[in-house]
Amino acid sequence: MKPSNQSNADDRAVSPVIGVILMVAITVILAAVIGTFVLGLGDQLGDTAPQASFSADNAELNSSNVDFDITKTGGQDLDPTEIVLVVDGTRVGTVNANATSVGDPWRTGTTAVFENIDNGQSYSDGQDVDVRLVHDPSGNSVYETTITVRSP
Repeated sequence: MKPSNQSNADDRAVSPVIGVILMVAITVILAAVIGTFVLGLGDQLGDTAPQASFSADNAELNSSNVDFDITKTGGQDLDPTEIVLVVDGTRVGTVNANATSVGDPWRTGTTAVFENIDNGQSYSDGQDVDVRLVHDPSGNSVYETTITVRSP
């Protein structure tokens, strides 16, 4: 009589095969998850916009164009050649090319004075103007506001 704890020779080979298949499947899934995370994270490292805060004021009409100030109130120092001014959806150019009183880097407490900004549109007293500062390397907005222009 055969002891009850022994099984058929064919049954004993099933357990190691299933174990190997499960280990290979877990390894493949784990490699795919880690690879996706690492590759996705690597792509985003250079694409993050700097963190900074701003305030806008002194919006005035200048003929049919606009003048306004944007003060950097906190956050990382910025390279003004990498920050693009967008007025009502039109890229006007870099902060470095369109503003006075901005050093390189643009530090907290410094006010950029934008004068006679011409984006191809005519403005009138009381009109709202959408202003954005875009970090050009990443394409992300670092500041967005709506200002109301007034006659001087």
